[in-house]
Amino acid sequence: MDGRLSMQKGDIADLIALGMINLRLSTPPLPVRLVRRWRKWLRAVMQWNRMPQARRNVAHHYDLDGRLYSLFLDADRQYSCAYFETPDQCLDDAQLAKKRHITAKLLVEPGHKVLDIGCGWGGLGLYLGAYAEAEVLGITLSQEQLGVANARAKERNLADKVQFRLQDYRAVEGRFDRIVSVGMFEHVGVPYYQTFFDTVARLLDDDGVMLLHSIGRMEEPGATNSWIAKYIFPGGYIPALSEVLPAIERAGLIVTDIEILRLHYAETLKAWRQRFHARREEAVALYDERFARMWDFYLAGSEMSFRHDGMMVFQIQLAKKVDTVPLTRNYIAEREAALRRREGQRSPLRLAGE
Repeated sequence: MDGRLSMQKGDIADLIALGMINLRLSTPPLPVRLVRRWRKWLRAVMQWNRMPQARRNVAHHYDLDGRLYSLFLDADRQYSCAYFETPDQCLDDAQLAKKRHITAKLLVEPGHKVLDIGCGWGGLGLYLGAYAEAEVLGITLSQEQLGVANARAKERNLADKVQFRLQDYRAVEGRFDRIVSVGMFEHVGVPYYQTFFDTVARLLDDDGVMLLHSIGRMEEPGATNSWIAKYIFPGGYIPALSEVLPAIERAGLIVTDIEILRLHYAETLKAWRQRFHARREEAVALYDERFARMWDFYLAGSEMSFRHDGMMVFQIQLAKKVDTVPLTRNYIAEREAALRRREGQRSPLRLAGE
């Protein structure tokens, strides 16, 4: 970040990859193992994300100048793992495929009430309203995201059926046919996993379906990288499935499907970083050189974590009844095909002002 490292061959991503590959082939020395164990013990303190702290943590990352994210995200500002149907699919099409894939898994019908926990800049909520004809409530803790999401809903004439609020998931009331959460669970914190799924169980209709999309670990539980916790995502943590599933079971929810996306996020981050490099001078103008180096390191390190350090994305589908979801997964492809036809019949969703 301070500019004291000069790369003579390759770039910072190559150096990170080299380090990760070698570290995985060796046994860490005792001092390193002790530090890792200590950091794992401290997780409960570092991730004590009560409502006021959760809002401050979100503001640290998501309330940055909105123009920063427009430098590298797709036109719909999807700031989560895309779904690459083919290796050569472009980022915008892969992000659209992600929304289509999630909507299909949710089994959304016209008129369904849908809660989007961690709605971002509103892209998924607007998709659900426009193409699934659902009534959507999207919640976020980011003032920046809220303003953009509401502006987009108004621009698309969807404000009567797609609404966005500045609200913590723990404060939501009512019942919903469908609940979705994409890229938000990483900010919940281990001490609040039970609270999260208990809240989902309280809000979900008896015949409802929930889809949780989150980054996860392929290995045992660990701790958040200290650099990431300080500069990028304070209070954040990437969970192992072994930490998530017990909380789901205790909440009385049924796991009806789990899908693991292995390299999809690596390809997403690769595309983000290429776009960021292409417009790096604009990022420097918004902040400074140190910030640009920090952001590049964040994107590079994240990509290599998915390629070489055991990170993945999981999609967990949940229900309250064992017969809520069809017997086979054929419905996913069938519903995706129907959604693709609807997309072709309507104009694409765009950012407000574009």
